[in-house]
Amino acid sequence: MVKLTEQERLTVRTVWENLDIDEIGPQIWTRVLIVYPWTERYFGTFGDIFTNTAILNNAKVAAHGKVVLNALDKAVKNMDRLKDTYASLSRLHYEELNVDPDNFRLLADCITVTVACKLKSAMNPQVQATWQKFLSAVVEAMNSQYK
Repeated sequence: MVKLTEQERLTVRTVWENLDIDEIGPQIWTRVLIVYPWTERYFGTFGDIFTNTAILNNAKVAAHGKVVLNALDKAVKNMDRLKDTYASLSRLHYEELNVDPDNFRLLADCITVTVACKLKSAMNPQVQATWQKFLSAVVEAMNSQYK
């Protein structure tokens, strides 16, 4: 498991405090579906998500982005216990939703890009490296229940 220093924890918390879940959650999930269109197969209940315009205007896409970011909020608050924090969510994605675990890495990339677009110069190379280290730990935790 990835270990974060106290300075890295502070950096992650600082990034997180500068984000609005209601604003960037939908942006992140929209990015996932547009950049990685095969992920739409997991969201059959979302209705029309087969074009960029449909994705951008889909309320269920926006709502799910907020759900994902609220789950990430738990990681920020439990950086020392990521595996425990995500055990049931990992199990759900593995056993019931049958999500390919590589999609968590792709999601982390979309989160980083969206956060960087929001924070601009505040997301300098050092901050980005720390943020990506944190997200890699989250991805590892989400993959923990996969066999």
